[in-house]
Amino acid sequence: MFYEPSLGHPFRHNPFKALVAPRPIGWIATRSKSGAENLSPYSFFNAVSDEPPIIVFSSDGEKDSLSFARESGCFVAHSVSATLFDAMNQSSAAYARGVSEIEATGLASVDAERVDAPRLVDAPSALECIVTQIMQPLDKDGVPSRYHMVFGQVVGVHIHDDYVTEDGRFDSSKASLMARCGYLDYAVASTIIAKSRPKQP
Repeated sequence: MFYEPSLGHPFRHNPFKALVAPRPIGWIATRSKSGAENLSPYSFFNAVSDEPPIIVFSSDGEKDSLSFARESGCFVAHSVSATLFDAMNQSSAAYARGVSEIEATGLASVDAERVDAPRLVDAPSALECIVTQIMQPLDKDGVPSRYHMVFGQVVGVHIHDDYVTEDGRFDSSKASLMARCGYLDYAVASTIIAKSRPKQP
């Protein structure tokens, strides 16, 4: 089976998102200059650097997360546990601009420590970020995509006490982190396999 995306695909549903999977979910919280709050899940999300720690989420068009992050210059990215799956899914609904998904889902939040954005109390982890760059990726012909990539440097890290092991590690298995698998499918990272890198031959 082979196809060229520019010519379409032979399937009932586009398989691209299912082929690049599972993808971590960044639950992005932002606040506008006027004080409006937004919470939205993004599966086009990942870490791109650890020194300094930088993450990115990609917004399909000018959504509240993008515009609020641009206004305030910051955001908070949360991981999603299986216990928060329904709330995360609900927060993806098409609420009117300015409606707080945090209030709509009944989630508990507090102000972040280092940035002007809300932080979810019950999330397994939260990364407070300063926006470093917003850009539109270009296609092979140099034409900008409709997507906007928001890069943020992590300036504060929160880890829920329930998911810290005795030897000082974040227990992602206990947290049962959620990931996106394309279509309407999700995965739960409940089985973790550890393996050392091979020695220099």
